[in-house]
Amino acid sequence: MTASPTRGSGRGPLIGPRLAVVLVYVAAMCMNGLDSTIVNPALYTIAEDFGRPVAAANTVETAFLVALALALPVAGWLGDRYGTKRIFLGSLAVFTAASALCGLAWNLPVLVVARAVQGLAGGLLTPVGMTLLFRAFPPAERIRLGKVLIVPTALMPALGPPLGGLLTEHLSWHWLFFVNVPVGVAAVLLGAVGLREHVEGTGGPFDRAGFWLATPALGLLTYALGFGPSRGWSDPVIGLCAAAGTVLLVATVIQQRRAAAPLLGLRLFADRHYGPASALAALTAAGLMGVLFVVPLLFQAALGGSALDAGLSVFPEAVGLMLASQAVDRLLPRLGPRRLAVAALLAAALVFAALAVPGTAENEWAVRGLMFGIGLVLGTAVLTVQIAGFETIPPPDMGQAMGLFQIVRTLGGALGIALCAALVGGGGHPGGGAMDAGPFRTAVWATAALVAVSALFALRLPRAAPEPPPTGAAPDDADGAGPARTEERSPAS
Repeated sequence: MTASPTRGSGRGPLIGPRLAVVLVYVAAMCMNGLDSTIVNPALYTIAEDFGRPVAAANTVETAFLVALALALPVAGWLGDRYGTKRIFLGSLAVFTAASALCGLAWNLPVLVVARAVQGLAGGLLTPVGMTLLFRAFPPAERIRLGKVLIVPTALMPALGPPLGGLLTEHLSWHWLFFVNVPVGVAAVLLGAVGLREHVEGTGGPFDRAGFWLATPALGLLTYALGFGPSRGWSDPVIGLCAAAGTVLLVATVIQQRRAAAPLLGLRLFADRHYGPASALAALTAAGLMGVLFVVPLLFQAALGGSALDAGLSVFPEAVGLMLASQAVDRLLPRLGPRRLAVAALLAAALVFAALAVPGTAENEWAVRGLMFGIGLVLGTAVLTVQIAGFETIPPPDMGQAMGLFQIVRTLGGALGIALCAALVGGGGHPGGGAMDAGPFRTAVWATAALVAVSALFALRLPRAAPEPPPTGAAPDDADGAGPARTEERSPAS
């Protein structure tokens, strides 16, 4: 159960609770987003330092990705049962401590274990952090959150590879992890003082059967989809993980529909706005992750450019995503979620398709311009969907809804990469000194089709943006940011 906020008669806090939510959320998500890509350029150096082959060093990233997926099914339940503040700050503290251990790692097994702990904590941070954020701001005020949501999801993963290369070259790979420590410590301290606790409570005992089905299902599927393209789908381990993960996922769906107190709350998909928004999230994640996977390869196939040039060619997508938050802030109240999302998704499909037109990939500035356009229009759609999809979700269901949304989006992105890798097939192998760009273009066409299909689901989003709160509504905190949210406790928790 929840308690109303307590108001002291003395001086108010230096930082209002809603400002504290924003600051702590951005800090934590920036750490999590940066960590998802910053290690990639250093894997060769890490392998060299430990005297191990590069294939062994790849387990550093395998451990992180699989552990992150394992934590997602239980994130919503933990936040509701023990409190969103407690779980979020606990996860952030563990993530920070694991970062320090990664930097201090004296051999590869220690680094892999510490990286897995990072992944487990990171898997809780995103859904629980989004729950904190969306509970602090009512639907009408979430439009402003676009500027907050886009920073960790767009800029940090894009900055990861260049920053990782820079730190590895001029300091050492240990600093890839040490950079998290001061930020994490500051965020935990700020959150301990400024955040309010919210304990929603759970409707029944912990769904052990759902946990033991959903957790390995996501872990196995993430492993198979993430490493199938590089190791080959005929690899026995990849095939076994894919088959077992699929069987367990089907069993999870059946069990969750019958459970009295399900872990994942699949009934939320029946919500008139959340259901289409979740399908949209999966399709757009598949399209975006697929195009980010295949465009650098197409750029190299058509131009013979280096891997660095290819990586820089897609960087403008992050810049476009940053500007998308400004577009949503201005256009969503005027056009409404349905019209804005449909228009942005159709425009994104056209931009995707333009990348596949012969002659486009041969012009590096055309590629950069189109990647910027993808970030701008697709980012506008994604932010609109994320805001509108949770409009009808009541506060008691917000934790489960966020966890489920992250699972769908994660699997969608992994499926997009796997689809593009399957379509590329042998096109990635040099033949006669040249590379056949045809399979790469086919894969880009497939991503354009995924985004175009997602526009059909956008037709089920609400027509109008949420109504703003009454002008005379009392502010919730000392900074006067908006209306009161009475289901949260005071910072002392």
